[in-house]
Amino acid sequence: MSKMLMISYNEAMDQEVMEILENCAVKNYTKIPGVYGKGTSSGTHLGDDIWPGRNNLLYIVCEEKPAKQLLIGVRALRKVQGHEGVKAFMLGVEEVT
Repeated sequence: MSKMLMISYNEAMDQEVMEILENCAVKNYTKIPGVYGKGTSSGTHLGDDIWPGRNNLLYIVCEEKPAKQLLIGVRALRKVQGHEGVKAFMLGVEEVT
């Protein structure tokens, strides 16, 4: 069964997150750079002088095994740099056309 992962992370962590994809042999994804948001642990990122910084979003559709590997990689990254802000959400995919 296919899964979709949405990974939201501080843009400063882009290299680390992309390395997780590479280590899990994930080649297909959609990246949306420079998004804004507010998180409980990561704070507010609006890209302005008052709330500097931005986030990136990754959408990945893959089989369950690599999806679980990606989650393990994100959890490990959170332990190292959790204050910077990175979260992953796994959703079931009903249809791919």
